[in-house]
Amino acid sequence: MTMPLVLSLFPGIGLLDRAFEEEGFCIVRGPDLLWGGNIKAFHPPVGKFDGVIGGPPCQAFSRLVHIIRAKGQTPAPNLIPEFERVVNEAAPEWFLMENVPAAPEPWPNGYNTSSRFLNNRAFGQEQNRQRRFTFGSKNVPHPWRWLEFAALEAMDYERAVVAQSSKEGALAKSQEELRDGTSRRMQRRASVLPGQMPRRTVARCAELQGLPADFLADAPFTAAGKYEAIGNGVPIPMGRAIAKAVRMALAQDRREARRGT
Repeated sequence: MTMPLVLSLFPGIGLLDRAFEEEGFCIVRGPDLLWGGNIKAFHPPVGKFDGVIGGPPCQAFSRLVHIIRAKGQTPAPNLIPEFERVVNEAAPEWFLMENVPAAPEPWPNGYNTSSRFLNNRAFGQEQNRQRRFTFGSKNVPHPWRWLEFAALEAMDYERAVVAQSSKEGALAKSQEELRDGTSRRMQRRASVLPGQMPRRTVARCAELQGLPADFLADAPFTAAGKYEAIGNGVPIPMGRAIAKAVRMALAQDRREARRGT
């Protein structure tokens, strides 16, 4: 059987891509600001991709957007319309979009859509991270019935990893200080005030996302860039469960098509 060819939009460091690749999909990564790309200048070939996946920037719909505005900064623009445009141009059999719960659903032309709110804890993980997944297709059944959840949710869990998970990057002068915790400024700020969340290292954020602790150890990013790259991704266990469910939905569609011929 030919591997389904899937276009990934807003791929970042490719966490959702990695999950789909593990489930047998062939991923082609589209443009991303992280690598100097511009989604608005991107036009995919028509009819070449079986599916399109991606998570447009969610800052405009995040619960933390008020903090951005309070600092006098402008939130990142809503790029869900660009996701819709690319899906319309590529005309794949199906698409999957990931975003924060408050983000609107995408509505490309001619697709039947269905959304599901999922928490990473439902897959037996420590990170309390909720996301909305929207699946759209013309013929493929919605994949939610094939989702495999953990028997029990973790009783002890940690808050969600986000792009601004920690200020440690601003307190360390080098990657070595960040890794080893040797920065004097970090040590002075080590105490946690009542009601304040403890800071987390890049390595811990990676682990909570289902990655090895040293996943970005040798990457040429700043410390703040590492937090952002990891925090913007989909947790690997959650992505893997979604990818498997999509694969099974596609298999069901093929079986039904054979019975109809």
